[in-house]
Amino acid sequence: MQEQFIVNYFTLGLFFIVSIIFVPAIIFLTKFLAPSNPGEEKLITYECGVPPGGGIFSHFYIRYYIFAFLFVIFDVEVVFLFPWAVHFRVLGLAGFIEVLIFIFVLILGLIYVWRKGILKWVT
Repeated sequence: MQEQFIVNYFTLGLFFIVSIIFVPAIIFLTKFLAPSNPGEEKLITYECGVPPGGGIFSHFYIRYYIFAFLFVIFDVEVVFLFPWAVHFRVLGLAGFIEVLIFIFVLILGLIYVWRKGILKWVT
């Protein structure tokens, strides 16, 4: 039994050592083996598929970030449904009612952002 614990810790330690060596090695190899051809075109800022223009205080649409943020929120909330689906029979009617309330709150949030016009990608 004691030998099994030692083997487990050896495996964990080996994994830790390899990971500590692997990351700097990959960075080192990438730095020296990857082609580097910097130029004016490659050094400009590129954000959201829109080429930069204007001065340093140019107007940009925050809508893209809000749209991405809403996607992440709803995506993470949907992930919470998977544990419920796994234990559906164990939770019974109380679990079913709770998930209905959860989905209802999600739908209310979706209706709110829809009515605010946030889901319109381009106006």
